[in-house]
Amino acid sequence: MKSIFRALTLVAVPAALLLAVGAASMATAAPRAKVTISVAALRPGSSDEAKKQFNDNVALFEKQHPNIDVKATEYAWNGATFAAQLAAGRLPTVFTVPFTDARTLGEHRQVADITAAIKRFAYFKKFQATIIAEATTAKGRVIGVPYAAYAQALHYNRALFKQAGLNPNKPPTTWAQLRKYAKQIAERTGQTGYAQMGLNDNTAGWIATTVTYTLGGRMEKGRGTSATATLDNAYTVQALNLLRQMRWTDKSMGSTYDYTWPTINQAFAAGKIGMFINGSDIYTFLVQAASLDPSIYGIAPLPLAKNKTAGVLGGGSIAVVRPDTKGAKLDAAMKWIDFFYMEKLVKKPAALRDARILVANKQPVGVPAFPIFNKKQYDLANSWVKPYINVPITQMAPFLRGVFKQNLYPEPAASTQSVYHALDPVVQAVFSDRNANINDLLAQANDVAQKAIREGK
Repeated sequence: MKSIFRALTLVAVPAALLLAVGAASMATAAPRAKVTISVAALRPGSSDEAKKQFNDNVALFEKQHPNIDVKATEYAWNGATFAAQLAAGRLPTVFTVPFTDARTLGEHRQVADITAAIKRFAYFKKFQATIIAEATTAKGRVIGVPYAAYAQALHYNRALFKQAGLNPNKPPTTWAQLRKYAKQIAERTGQTGYAQMGLNDNTAGWIATTVTYTLGGRMEKGRGTSATATLDNAYTVQALNLLRQMRWTDKSMGSTYDYTWPTINQAFAAGKIGMFINGSDIYTFLVQAASLDPSIYGIAPLPLAKNKTAGVLGGGSIAVVRPDTKGAKLDAAMKWIDFFYMEKLVKKPAALRDARILVANKQPVGVPAFPIFNKKQYDLANSWVKPYINVPITQMAPFLRGVFKQNLYPEPAASTQSVYHALDPVVQAVFSDRNANINDLLAQANDVAQKAIREGK
């Protein structure tokens, strides 16, 4: 999620429609002996249909590669526990990490060096340069395969909009309008008008950073251990004051202030939240693990301030391999990555296969995302799987139209998670104390973040 989208012209596309130029699968010899790999599967709590969809893919892969056994493992990325999981040997052979963490893990050799292996993929040279850079260390070692990119977005409940007397086809386009809508939803429906992640697990700081970006601010300048922390900029103050106003003055934020990634999604799917911020690609989780009623779902671009530096925070996901994986096992791991994550982006038969399996198991096809390759390939892929798209595209129209007009910016490049973690207690203080001194709290957080950046943590 780091140096992606500055000054790029990007096109929002359904994830199932992404494609690279005429690429072929990696051609490697099948392992001579039986090899067993464990692979990250679905998040804990995923539906039976989602599990069957995953298992159908495993069965097909094993049929194509009879010398490879695949063991699926429930998995959810957690930066706070990663080191402990790695040390204890609890990570699967293949797992996924966000853009924010891949380079750091690579620099610390906490994931495998796959430079030689990935270059066997015909589509290796087709990645957008800024995308593959997210999986490349300072010394040029490739440590993962980027397979998805997204923009932060505003997700909203169309049913609550209607109940509150708002037009669900016209979501807010300014923060003042969002604040007004949140108050109206809370007053007329009794549900939370707007919610924001607030747990001390880096998600509170992540969303605070997202809002700061939309107003024009950034959390640091420079890269690496010489970067300068700027958490205490005027735009972060503005973002936190907005949060305070909605929490304490408008009372539009309900009574839960410790949401994290899964819990805020679950509450939204349960109809308890009018609006919240998360990645543009979360529809899949909402369906697979939170039993979302698709008819209530809406997605829109985040409101942006009218200044040149305002923009949307973007990110993505990278498939990586455990650092102790070698030889035939590494070869098997790369075959799985190619099969499960990449083939559907680059080959028509694989794209159709994936779409058919998804549809057969009542899983979404066409979730909004950003291309990791280029628009030309998106257009071709669109013609391949368009008949299988089953997400409410019309309800996603505000996002798909509006995001074209926005600049997407990378997350803080240096000590990303430490920067977010430094902001967590500031957000929590605003939620818990009406008179919290935002400037003093941000000054303290900035010192914490600067120390982490200097130490490379």
